[in-house]
Amino acid sequence: MKYLVIGLGNIGPEYVYTRHNIGFRVVDLIAEEAGATFKDDRYGAVCEVKVKNKILLLLKPSTFMNLSGNALRYWMQKENIPVERVLVIVDDLALPFGTLRMKPRGSDAGHNGLKHIQQILGNDSYPRIRFGIGNDFPKGHQVDYVLGNFTSEQEDLLKETYLKRAAEMTKSFCLAGIQITMNQFNNLK
Repeated sequence: MKYLVIGLGNIGPEYVYTRHNIGFRVVDLIAEEAGATFKDDRYGAVCEVKVKNKILLLLKPSTFMNLSGNALRYWMQKENIPVERVLVIVDDLALPFGTLRMKPRGSDAGHNGLKHIQQILGNDSYPRIRFGIGNDFPKGHQVDYVLGNFTSEQEDLLKETYLKRAAEMTKSFCLAGIQITMNQFNNLK
């Protein structure tokens, strides 16, 4: 059984460590742990990893954030993957740094990547992991904040705990399903 795991982010070296690219970093870690390498393909960089009896098609869209739905639609159709086996990993300003929440559906909460995915799918019923990046920025500086880098202290915590936990959540979603994964991970600190 194949799953599509799409980590949202922006392409280019200037965006690699930004808060907005947390989705890319989670799928990068999953690929790294499996010894897999991304290859450039249509609408993004892709690779496949096997987790027990499941195949995870990892995708980092090359469409930039605001057009993420184009990459999602293309790979869903190409690989014939239904929306129940799609998982979107996205940064979230509304959650404190490091907080992870899996949801089966929900609003785009003003996130342009989710907004485009919702527009392309025609609804908001698709699984996602919301990765909290906090909202410690002055009013009117949201763009600077999401396109800024994490502090060195946050970066250490990301590497030690939160990226690994998001990767574990992703694998659990594919192996155990969304309900069990939400019960197991959504209330961890």
